[in-house]
Amino acid sequence: MAWDLVPFLAIALLQVGYAGLNIISMLAMQSGMNPLILVVYRLVFATIAIAPFAYFMEWKTRPKITIPILFQLFLCSLTGGTGNMLFYLVGLKHSTPTIGSALSNTLPAFTFILAVLFRQESVGIKTKPGQAKVIGTIICVGGALLLSFYHGHTIGISVPSMHWTYAENMEKNSSTSSSHGNAIIGPLLIIASSLSWSVWFIIQARMNKIFPAPYTSTTLMCFMASIECGIIALFAKHDISAWSLSNPMWLVASLYAGIFCSALAFVITSWAIQVKGPLYVSVFSPLLLVIVAISSWALLHEKLYVGTVLGSILIVLGLFAVLWGKNKEMKRISAIEEIEAAKRDDAMIQKDDLELQVIADDGNLYVTTRKEKHQEN
Repeated sequence: MAWDLVPFLAIALLQVGYAGLNIISMLAMQSGMNPLILVVYRLVFATIAIAPFAYFMEWKTRPKITIPILFQLFLCSLTGGTGNMLFYLVGLKHSTPTIGSALSNTLPAFTFILAVLFRQESVGIKTKPGQAKVIGTIICVGGALLLSFYHGHTIGISVPSMHWTYAENMEKNSSTSSSHGNAIIGPLLIIASSLSWSVWFIIQARMNKIFPAPYTSTTLMCFMASIECGIIALFAKHDISAWSLSNPMWLVASLYAGIFCSALAFVITSWAIQVKGPLYVSVFSPLLLVIVAISSWALLHEKLYVGTVLGSILIVLGLFAVLWGKNKEMKRISAIEEIEAAKRDDAMIQKDDLELQVIADDGNLYVTTRKEKHQEN
C-alpha cells in the first residue's frame, strides 16, 4: 500500500518543481537575464546531467547510431528542445507564470490533432471516447484563445500579507513591458511552444521504434539543441557580460532548469510512466496550474483576470475530456487485444491436441490425441 503512494508523491513533487521553474525563470528574466541565454544554459546543464544515465543504463542495449537516426534526433532537437523552450521562455517573459502553466495544458489537445493528421491516432467520431476527444480538443483550444485575447476585469483578491523582498525588487527593476501588444504576443508564443512540443511527440513516437534508447536520445537531443540555441543567442546577444553567471539568480535558474526540470524530471517521468502509465502522469498537469497560480499570487503579487480564470477552467475541462476519451479508448483496445490473444491461445491448444497418431488395430483406424495417448501409457 505504501509503495503505491511513491509514484503519486514523486509526480506531485515534480509538479511543485515545475511551478518553481516558472517562478525562478521569471525572476531571472526580470533581473536582466536574456531568455535565449537561459535556454542555452538549461540545455547544457541538462546534457551534462543526463549523459551519465545514458552511458551506464544503455551502453549494452544501445542500438547503432546511423545517419537516419541522427537526422531524426536533429528534428527532435529543433522541436522538443529549441522550438519548445525558446518559445516558452520568451512567451513567459511577456506574460505571467499562471498563463504559461495554463496554456501548457493545451499540449494533449494539440498532440491529438497532429496525431490524427499523421495517422498515428484514430478519431472514432461515432464512439463516445472519440466524441470526448474531439469536444475536449475544441474546448481546450477555445480556452487557450479566450485566455490569450481576453483579459476582462481584475478579480478582487486581497494582496497577500507575506512579502518576498527580492521578488519585489526584481519586479520594480524589470524592463518587461506591460503593453497590450506584449500581452498578446506572450500567450501566442506559449501556444507555439505547445505546438512545437506536440510535433516532438509525433517524431519521438517514431524514434522510439527505430532507436529504443530514451536516455541516449534525450542526451543527444539536448546537446544538439544547446548548439542550435547557442547560435541563435549569439546572433541576438553579442554582449559577453550577458553570458556571465555571476548573478546568483541566473546561476540558480540555469542549474535548476537544467538538472531538476530537465534531467531529473525526465528520469522520474519515465519511471512513473513505466509503473503507472502515461495517462496517470498526464492527470497531474492541472495541479501545476493551481500551484503556480497560488505561488505567483503569494510571492509575485500577480493579478488574476476574469479571462485568465475562465480560459484556465476551459483548458482543464478540455484536458480531462481528452484524457477520459483516451483512457476509455485504451481500455477498449486492451480488451480487444486480450480477446484476440485468448483466441490465439485456444487455437494453439486445439492444434496441439489434434496432432494425431494413427494406430492400426485389427484393420480399424483409431484416432487419439496426444493427451489420450499419455493417459493410456
